[in-house]
Amino acid sequence: MENGRPPWARPCRGPGRGLGPDRWRPRDDDGMLPGGRFGAWLFRGSPAGTRLPWASTAVLTVFVLVGTRFAGRNQPERVDLDALAYALLLAGTVPLLWRHRFPRTVALGTAVATAVYLAAGYPYGPFLLSVALGCFAAVVAGQRVAAWTAVGLVWASHLLVGHWLYRWLPPSGDGPAPWGEQLFVTVLVVAVVAVSELARVRREQFGRMRAERAAAARRRADEERLRIARELHDVLAHSISVINVQAGVGLALLDEDPEQARTALTTIKAASKEVLGEVRQVLATLRTPGDAPRAPAPGLDRLPELCGQAKDAGLAVQVTEQGRRPKLSPGADLAAFRIVQEALTNIVRHSGSRTARVGLVHLPGTLEITVDDDGPATAGDARGTGDAGAVAGGGNGLVGMRERAAALGGTVEAGPRPDGGFRVHARLPLRTATPAPDATGSARAADTVNPTATEEES
Repeated sequence: MENGRPPWARPCRGPGRGLGPDRWRPRDDDGMLPGGRFGAWLFRGSPAGTRLPWASTAVLTVFVLVGTRFAGRNQPERVDLDALAYALLLAGTVPLLWRHRFPRTVALGTAVATAVYLAAGYPYGPFLLSVALGCFAAVVAGQRVAAWTAVGLVWASHLLVGHWLYRWLPPSGDGPAPWGEQLFVTVLVVAVVAVSELARVRREQFGRMRAERAAAARRRADEERLRIARELHDVLAHSISVINVQAGVGLALLDEDPEQARTALTTIKAASKEVLGEVRQVLATLRTPGDAPRAPAPGLDRLPELCGQAKDAGLAVQVTEQGRRPKLSPGADLAAFRIVQEALTNIVRHSGSRTARVGLVHLPGTLEITVDDDGPATAGDARGTGDAGAVAGGGNGLVGMRERAAALGGTVEAGPRPDGGFRVHARLPLRTATPAPDATGSARAADTVNPTATEEES
């Protein structure tokens, strides 16, 4: 919503759709609007390009003119309609064309024209509708002071003319107006103000609802973007690490041991085929949002396959499992698999150890995952340098672990062990958890990272 305008007064941005109010309003030598601050308040309007409500204004104008003429036939005691009367009626309806651009000016202008019409002693009729519509547009646009001022002006002028100024104003010989008539005008004024305020409140409520829906849609898009980024990172980091290690083995043994080099190339082919399949699945989800994935998400049932890939990369993995494995939800199963996968990938890339230990402990309502290696850190790794920032800023691996665990209400602890090596420990509650509003912020808040941790993540 722009400048508080209602939905039915949205601007038309196309070229040539009217001139903006700033392009024709007169200004003095200092660039101020006439009347100084009051002029700036009075003539301040909506942005240029608002379409003029021709149809509604034309219908109202015809209704006011014809209705007032017919009403005047039953009021012989009032002054007959003449050119001035029609001019005042038009002055109260024609400005309604600009009620969305200049709600203050139109509301006050229609009120002044109506007050003059009443003071001239012309017949009563539907001319008050022009004031009602002008004030309604001003209140809905947020210009409540101007609207109330206009309504108060009409009400006060009717009161003064009907009970005091009638002695000096036409028609001659007129007496005081009955108080019942004043009561009717008061009820009409209250009704106009009440309906206008109700419309303003409803418009603000609809505006808040639209803003909340837009914010929720943006939040869902951000969460989906982070989820896809984590999936791509975990898939690519692990498979490309295996490919990189095997490519190095193949190059080293190409001349000395061609058979071993062939085995390395076979491993590269299998790893690249697998990563292409998983990337294709992620991209298919992007192209057809809302469709169910064609392949099931990986889980702990693929842990032997993951250990085999790590073995091909030169890392022997020992898996121990305590307790009976319950039926995990797809989210918890995927998070557990990705955490183990990322931890093993980090060992392949950043540790000199060729063995890793994966421990799964199934507790009531909780799954604990521990991945250990004995180190030492490889050359160029941050391990042993005392740089704690390597964990937080070196890459996205531990960040992804934290986000996955926090989405389930769990935690991740990562850091060097007192006896050497590196440990990743995760706790995943198996009950349904409500994620925090900010997925990234909640993940970081829920995570616990050893301040002396120095191992980079991929």
